[in-house]
Amino acid sequence: MAKLTLTTFVSLDGVMQAPGGPDEDTTGGFGYGGWMVPFADDDMGAFVNEVFDRSGAYLLGRRTYDIFSSYWPRVTDPEDPIASRLNALPKHVVSTTLKDPEWENTTVVPGDVPAEVARLKERTEEGELQIHGSGTLAQSLMAHDLIDEINLLVHPVYLGSGRRLFPDGGQPTAFELTDTRITGSGIAIHTYRPTGRARFGTFDPGV
Repeated sequence: MAKLTLTTFVSLDGVMQAPGGPDEDTTGGFGYGGWMVPFADDDMGAFVNEVFDRSGAYLLGRRTYDIFSSYWPRVTDPEDPIASRLNALPKHVVSTTLKDPEWENTTVVPGDVPAEVARLKERTEEGELQIHGSGTLAQSLMAHDLIDEINLLVHPVYLGSGRRLFPDGGQPTAFELTDTRITGSGIAIHTYRPTGRARFGTFDPGV
């Protein structure tokens, strides 16, 4: 069974919306798209390449899939470490409206998404089943305890608005930090493994 991993860029205040460009996702009037671009450096690129090297298949939300499918099929260099895997490996997109995806090796995940994803984890025999971005999908799968590992690339910028990875009202969850590194531009890359429900205590000696 494959490990289901999530890799995503976030700001210091947890915003994950539209990291790569001003027109990537303006939902809710978001006007800060492209916030991660000034911090992109070789260290970040090396980490992202490491992540893609571990992939066996991809699971994407519809918005992220549309962004990826409009760009990566046009990158035909067989030596490109990301394009070569994205274009060749199975891609599963969660959508109720996409009927005939044009990107090669794409299947649509319909119906009961958590149940379908659990089956995908069972069927993916080599490498990781990877989510990239796809905030709504990630939140749904975290609520069902289906994500096994999270790579957070925390950028040194505060945005003040935008869609966040961890929403209000989510299930309190504890994590183990399994790896961390800092890039030259100050991106803090943390890898976490969920360990169960969050626990709570007090420093009050009288309690």
